[in-house]
Amino acid sequence: MSMGCAWPPMPKDASALPSHRKAFANRRRDPATKREAVLKTAAQLFLEKSYGRTSMNDVAERLNITKPALYHYFDNKEDILLECYRLGVGLIEEILNEFADHRGNGLEKVEAFIQSYATVMTVNFGRCVMRLDEGDLTSEARTEVRAYKKKIDRRLRAFIQEGIDDGSIAPCDVKIAAFSIAGALNWICMWYEPAGALSPEEIAAQFARTLTQGLAAGKRNGKLRVVSKRTVSRKGE
Repeated sequence: MSMGCAWPPMPKDASALPSHRKAFANRRRDPATKREAVLKTAAQLFLEKSYGRTSMNDVAERLNITKPALYHYFDNKEDILLECYRLGVGLIEEILNEFADHRGNGLEKVEAFIQSYATVMTVNFGRCVMRLDEGDLTSEARTEVRAYKKKIDRRLRAFIQEGIDDGSIAPCDVKIAAFSIAGALNWICMWYEPAGALSPEEIAAQFARTLTQGLAAGKRNGKLRVVSKRTVSRKGE
């Protein structure tokens, strides 16, 4: 199933890029390039050591710069993490905006959503933020992170509801369907390895195919009986 639209290429994983120290080796390098190097280096460290165990000193040492020089680009570690989160969400939204107004049906839009989200979960910006324990954040940062999550969740629910309305998706609980998809996608960051057997594109394609099969409207071999808590409790009496 394909919507026929050309998606923008996803950025390569940070581990495949040259050493980010090079950005600071040349004093004439523009600030944007150096800021990007800080983000990619921090994201890599968050994956290696976890966010809680990574310090600003660790980032500065990896880049071979002084700590004061690092503070020129970011106020603190949380500021770096939030920017990584913004970039991860931005990558998803960039692709979603490409096909949001496309004539494809709801199921096709859900498939495209899954494929784009799965790909971001193989990029360091996406992987490090999904491994984050929100307890490490300040209340203001938690509020911002949760706002990003809600925004993506609303987008997915809207596509699922659109599919139900146009008949491409079988009637279902939109909230549960969205949670199931998001849960499966977010877990990619826990097991994905850049040197693994499957490429990010292959993983994304398989997730899109597998997760949409359960939503697609069509003939089913049998009816699934939903067992309520009341029914379960009666059987246990």
